[in-house]
Amino acid sequence: MVSKIELDPFVDTLSCPLVEFYRAEGYTPDDSIGYLMRRILSLIAHGVERELEPTGLTNAQWVPLLKLYTGCASTVAELARQCELDAGSMTRLLDRLEAKELCRRVRTSDDRRVVNLELTEAGRAAAQEIPGILSRIQNAHLAGFSVEEWQILKGYLRRILNTAHILQAAAEKNDK
Repeated sequence: MVSKIELDPFVDTLSCPLVEFYRAEGYTPDDSIGYLMRRILSLIAHGVERELEPTGLTNAQWVPLLKLYTGCASTVAELARQCELDAGSMTRLLDRLEAKELCRRVRTSDDRRVVNLELTEAGRAAAQEIPGILSRIQNAHLAGFSVEEWQILKGYLRRILNTAHILQAAAEKNDK
């Protein structure tokens, strides 16, 4: 069965046939793309944690370090958004990173509510290692793929992600 899904043009209109790839009758969770992506992410995360074990960094800790290192965030609030964490979780995570002397919080003189984050020398050194580890782990998981297959896979994943963003924006607009 094919139906239409129409979303607000403000969100970047998604108007296309909606194919029912999954049906309630006969649904098997281990066949769903959500399950498969979650398992892949979990296995990759375990591989990264194994590689980072000697450094003492956990999966939860390397992500914000890398985001700070690459300039994706510079304040506590930005980092919390980037890492999809609430303020309390981010505070606890930063407490652990500061205890390991990998970063420090610095209040701005302009607005005391804004807390900037800085990597320490040790934090920069640790963060520099992360892209190499991520590359090795992901390349290992892509063993047997050709460059063309890799490009196609990334294109499909980006399409799914783009559609997810559009659906989320439409749902948030409907909630208001």
